[in-house]
Amino acid sequence: FRRPASFHFGTSFTRCALSMMNSLLRLALGLFLALSTVEAFHPLVSRQTILVSPKNSIRVALSAATLKEDHQAVNAATVTSSISKPRGSKNAWEVHKFGGASLATADLYRTVGDLLIEEAAGRGDGRIPTMAVVSARRGMTDLLVEVVETAIVDFEKAKSVLEEAIESQITLLKELAPPEITEKIEARFRKDAQDVASVVQSLRMIHTVPAVTMEVVTGFGEIWSAQTLYAYLQTKDVPCGWLDARDILIVKGDSLGLGEKGAASTGGVLPLWHETESRIEKWWNTVGRERGFLDIDYSTSSPILVVTGFVATTGEGVPTTLKRSGSDYSATIFAKLIEAGRVTMWKNTDGVYTADPRRVPEAFPIKSLKYDEAMELAYFGAQVLHPSAMVPCIDNNIPVYVRNIFNPAFEGTVIRGRSATLKDTMNKQSVKNWRANRGEIPIKGITSVDKIALVTLEGASIGGALAAERFMGAMADNGINVLIITQASSESSITVAVPENEGRAALLALQDAFELELSRSTVNSVSLATGMAIVAIVGEGMALKSGVSSTFMSSMARANVNIRLIAQGSSERQIAVVVDGNDTSRALRAAHMAFTLSETTASVAVLGSTGSIGSALCRQLKEQKEKLAKDLGVAMSVNIAACSTKMILGQDSRGLDPDDFPKLLSSDKACECDLDLITTAIEADVNPLRVIVDCTNSEQVAEYYERWMDAGVNIIGPSRKVPAGDLDRYHRVHDSEREKSVSWLFESSVGSALPVLTTLRDLIETGDNVKLIRGCVSGTMAYVLSKISETMSFSEAARSAYEKGFTENDMREDLSGFDMAQKVVILARQLGLEVNIEDVEVDSLIPQDIIDKEYPGDKDAVANAVLKDIKQGVDESMLERLKAAEAEGMNLRYKFVIDAATGKCKCSLEAVDQTDPLFRLKKDENLVAFETSRYATSPLIVKGAAAGPDLAASGIFADLLRLTRAYSALQ
Repeated sequence: FRRPASFHFGTSFTRCALSMMNSLLRLALGLFLALSTVEAFHPLVSRQTILVSPKNSIRVALSAATLKEDHQAVNAATVTSSISKPRGSKNAWEVHKFGGASLATADLYRTVGDLLIEEAAGRGDGRIPTMAVVSARRGMTDLLVEVVETAIVDFEKAKSVLEEAIESQITLLKELAPPEITEKIEARFRKDAQDVASVVQSLRMIHTVPAVTMEVVTGFGEIWSAQTLYAYLQTKDVPCGWLDARDILIVKGDSLGLGEKGAASTGGVLPLWHETESRIEKWWNTVGRERGFLDIDYSTSSPILVVTGFVATTGEGVPTTLKRSGSDYSATIFAKLIEAGRVTMWKNTDGVYTADPRRVPEAFPIKSLKYDEAMELAYFGAQVLHPSAMVPCIDNNIPVYVRNIFNPAFEGTVIRGRSATLKDTMNKQSVKNWRANRGEIPIKGITSVDKIALVTLEGASIGGALAAERFMGAMADNGINVLIITQASSESSITVAVPENEGRAALLALQDAFELELSRSTVNSVSLATGMAIVAIVGEGMALKSGVSSTFMSSMARANVNIRLIAQGSSERQIAVVVDGNDTSRALRAAHMAFTLSETTASVAVLGSTGSIGSALCRQLKEQKEKLAKDLGVAMSVNIAACSTKMILGQDSRGLDPDDFPKLLSSDKACECDLDLITTAIEADVNPLRVIVDCTNSEQVAEYYERWMDAGVNIIGPSRKVPAGDLDRYHRVHDSEREKSVSWLFESSVGSALPVLTTLRDLIETGDNVKLIRGCVSGTMAYVLSKISETMSFSEAARSAYEKGFTENDMREDLSGFDMAQKVVILARQLGLEVNIEDVEVDSLIPQDIIDKEYPGDKDAVANAVLKDIKQGVDESMLERLKAAEAEGMNLRYKFVIDAATGKCKCSLEAVDQTDPLFRLKKDENLVAFETSRYATSPLIVKGAAAGPDLAASGIFADLLRLTRAYSALQ
């Protein structure tokens, strides 16, 4: 555009003129492209009229001449049979839908074809006319989308992608049928590819993709797929045909384009039933008659008709689609048209699951659903069904089956019938707690929608209903898909959940709509939060059942999942919450367990798994696995195992096999033990009940307790490093336990499997005044002192205890009294005494030089050296003390005493008479006596075997079960 030198137009006029010329050029190219698209791809359109609406949208309509010709053709044909009632068939049609995953390879096409032949043969009550609605081969739609999008910038690359798409389909076709069948089909495929290339070549001229182009091109995936399956069926010598749904299915829609991949919406696409029914009847009495479908002897055979899913045509004759994932919708539309007896959606799962099995491994197939429940699940993200697919089946009450193509013997899920309305439900029953009906679960499934954004408008006085109207008007005017809306009762805020890719547009829309209020500060702010997800529970059994919401919310709290928004439908069929996207899987598993849809599973990390106690625990977990699941409905999945040098991480929810720990930790799969890596793994674990079992005696491990608890991880174990260690750290960890609502259980750190700490807590919490605690909590001391005699020395008794696994790794901790002193500190702190290990008066049975001495070698070498020194320096003196006690009719016992009044704690070797409960202490026992206000005349005594790793492990196991049962009970 060149301006004459004598003219003095302003810059703005020049820009305006340039803009107008550019717009006219783009419009002309768009008209040409739309015309080319329809001419190339729609066989019904012979002459078109181009209409430009006020909004410059393009519509292609059949000319009057074409409509007249079609009308005359319909009148000329004499309708002698209805497709909905095939002449001679005892059975109604059955429709089978196959998705792209079921059509990925030639073998899968064969599987589908053979399955159709088997289904058409009937179930013992006659042959069944069969229709198959097919999607594009897996990955084909994405390839065709890439062809269109790439053509804008690089036509040569687009041609290459198109060639890849068409050649892969032709290669697959040739694997399924001989040349006499495939040659004509291949020729059509190549002609289609040429047409696609001609159209997309024009896109680089206008630098945009008209919606009609994208929909037409991507629809060829289904067209090629249907003909490929048809080719295979021809080789099986069965009556068959294929039908291009664009010739039959006429729709109207409010939106253009394919929609988001996996989206729970068909974009408002609705069938024009009268026109579509007329066309399919015409097809049946013309093409169907030519193929002999009207004259089939149903006693020996039945027709198999392959139909393209996904594609359709508008009322104006423009090719369109039912949007992404719309083949389910195609199947149910055709089922209604032909009055089918059932629809089967063939998937790669065993039906509709209680949750996504990729996120909730414990999920299982649902036996039956109502239409309303299925639609709720689909709307909130269940990918196994398309939400609009239920609608055509509801009016005719056509049952929909969801079955597994790889497991056709399994019955799958059947969807039929309507849920009762809330009014009907309220008239028939009263409110009842859902747990009152044992065995009845109020929900059918749990599902989620990822990539959600929250948009919030808040202010001191935003105007109530008027603000809500303007809020939603702004969303509607900008085409924002609102998934959930909530408004504070104070009318001070409104929040909506929208798809994340629409979040920014929603934010800008509200800022524009409330620009004046924002400037005057009557609206405080408009905010956007991304990275969210919706988690919803669905089921008609929720109506008039109290406790459902509390169970759901409690499960979120127990899993440490923060809820950003809550919404419940008035039908009481679903409750939805919005959570952080990173917490989605944990939230799903927590809710699944809470409603007992699956056993309560603890995800366990065992530190010190190859030690004596750790090995014993893992062995017990495996031995009791089936019993726990059957009797208690709980499971322990060990997902992390570590020793002092190596660690192994489980790769799935099934966990590691405890029998394999030693082998795994010495294999190439193991890596260097790294507490930071363990922490990262357990923080990322989506199981809501996570537990670390600390079977180590490591100060380094103890330093991680606070971090683990802050991440919502429970801790169990016999380690005394924290409960008897630094007092400040003890209080910090104890505070974390309360603040994060996690559990820190260390019962086994005092009396192995004996309920010593549990008993003490019960006494305190019930208001009893504990005055004195005394006894012996060292299995090693009990064993050694019961074994020494004139024939067995102190060192020999100590060696026997070591060989039986009763002692600590370094037996000096036992014989010096240090082990018992730690347990005394733990008991004293439970009483509320502020004591450290240094505050306990300890009587050591071995001299200080042995305690302080550095012994070289491994554990056994150190033990032998220590025992040698004990033999030389201790045996004789211990024998003398033994004889002195026995001379007075007493026994030697290593005894502790905690005086609550004075705070004094003591561990010492004493000679006890027959009045002392310790007198009859056996060689492998512990004993604790509680003297309280209530137990004044006779102490409460906890006594039992406590020596050895098996008993220590059973104490840990008991804590683990206690934690798991408590978790289940609080749901």
